[in-house]
Amino acid sequence: MWHHIKARLIAWAQALKRDVAALWRAAGDPRVPWLAKALAVVIAGYALSPIDLIPDAVPVLGFLDDMILLPLGIALVVRLIPPAVMAEHRAAAAEAGRPACRAAAVVIVGLWGLSAIASLWLLWRAVAG
Repeated sequence: MWHHIKARLIAWAQALKRDVAALWRAAGDPRVPWLAKALAVVIAGYALSPIDLIPDAVPVLGFLDDMILLPLGIALVVRLIPPAVMAEHRAAAAEAGRPACRAAAVVIVGLWGLSAIASLWLLWRAVAG
């Protein structure tokens, strides 16, 4: 029984990796709606980036983004992309493997920077006002 569960988990993880690569590819496809493109860049960028929202060193919560938030985000974006287009990108991703993640890291660092600036600005307004 354990081998069956382990095999299913491995297949699920491989499908997620393939979908991340497919989302990265779909983000540049003109047939994909703009909202799906934007979310695909964010989700794939986060998945491919070495930076985590919640560091894995934090007990339990560290794996929350990897085990729950990321798969939910992937599922949402996949639903926003036309099925035929997604199938095409999944096939291409399965052949090519994982894309480079430098651009993804830049996107995530940029989002963190903007979040930090917005938080500091809101804090300053609360203290000053």
